[in-house]
Amino acid sequence: MSTSAIERKKEIVQEITEKLKNSVSTVIVDYRGLNVQEVTELRKQLREAGIDFKVYKNTLLRRAAAEADLEGLNEYFVGPTAIAFSKEDVVAPAKLLHNFAKDHDALQIKSGVIEGAIASVDDIKALAELPSREGLLSMLLSVLQAPMRNFALAVKAVADQKEEQGA
Repeated sequence: MSTSAIERKKEIVQEITEKLKNSVSTVIVDYRGLNVQEVTELRKQLREAGIDFKVYKNTLLRRAAAEADLEGLNEYFVGPTAIAFSKEDVVAPAKLLHNFAKDHDALQIKSGVIEGAIASVDDIKALAELPSREGLLSMLLSVLQAPMRNFALAVKAVADQKEEQGA
């Protein structure tokens, strides 16, 4: 093996290590059985959500996991392995991959890393079922608006009552 090949592998391991360390959410999947069209569609959905999705050799993934102090992931680096990395949205990779797996049995979620901690398949599924950031903000807004709406209705009722008494 030439020196350049060894150097290239070191660069890839470093790239994966950085992604593992800098991602708020990482999901590891087995994509065996997906056809080219399905993988293309999955990549498109992930890319549109700002999620980096790559296929790496398992030996390089194991080295990167060791460097990122995530050796517990090594048992999942068998067979065809792809990883989705998200630097900003914790929920998005889990939600997209979980929903895609519902329609495509061939896609299997193996594990992941959420905020630096190794996550089980159940953790990923639970995260996937959370409302989106926009959904959570919408819920918060309705909770904050409710007291104002109730106050406005009370003021209107008092005003209407005063108006009736005055008439």
